[in-house]
Amino acid sequence: MNALGIDIGGTGIKAAVVDTTTGAFITERWRVATPEHPGRQALSSAISEIADHFAWRGPVGCGFPGVMRRGVIQTAVNLSPELVGWDLSAHLAEVFQATCPVINDADVAALAEMRLGAGVGVRGTVLVLTVGTGIGTAVFHDGHLVPNLELGHLILHGKDAESLISTPARKRADLTWMEWAGRFNDYLVYICGLLQPELIILGGGGAKKPEKFLPYLKSPVPVELAAFGNRAGIIGAAISGSEQTADSRPATV
Repeated sequence: MNALGIDIGGTGIKAAVVDTTTGAFITERWRVATPEHPGRQALSSAISEIADHFAWRGPVGCGFPGVMRRGVIQTAVNLSPELVGWDLSAHLAEVFQATCPVINDADVAALAEMRLGAGVGVRGTVLVLTVGTGIGTAVFHDGHLVPNLELGHLILHGKDAESLISTPARKRADLTWMEWAGRFNDYLVYICGLLQPELIILGGGGAKKPEKFLPYLKSPVPVELAAFGNRAGIIGAAISGSEQTADSRPATV
């Protein structure tokens, strides 16, 4: 099935039509800038640009950088507090004339990896970590998503973990890759003690150069690199849309 996947980010809103059986893009990726501190009207206008560009009639899914509950925005830390309480799923359904699930952005990226990428066939608990401007986390157990986990904000060494191990944190402290890997190892040991995962899938922009840090990682469980990189958000969003259309179960395998 083909579906339109929309990935809303802090700086850009990206979308493409995806073959949800393979993860291949059927169209070129299209990007519009996320308005600065966007209110509902500004974000709606940006979404309308996406809709006008694709003129798509079919399944649609969306990832959003915040906690979502049944399509309603609960947090929007990196965007605007005006968005909190907005039923974004209902708005998208009106724009595209189709049911449109909206899921946390880390969760949809992880969904792509679980369906088609590094997590295919893995049972038990799988932790997906994305390292970038922040630390995105998603947890699946026996193929079922535990939604909206913000485990990048666990307290590590008395501080918010994201403030120690994100890409900006590495650059701000002028850490070598070995020094950063040491911090990241501490985080992995801590989070593995809490979750006891079978596998960690590592992605995000901060993981684009694995040769720089993988030799220094000493994770207590196996670590695999994400298969889809920055495409995962669009792919996972499209998958969630296609599965909602098919059987209303967008977050299970």
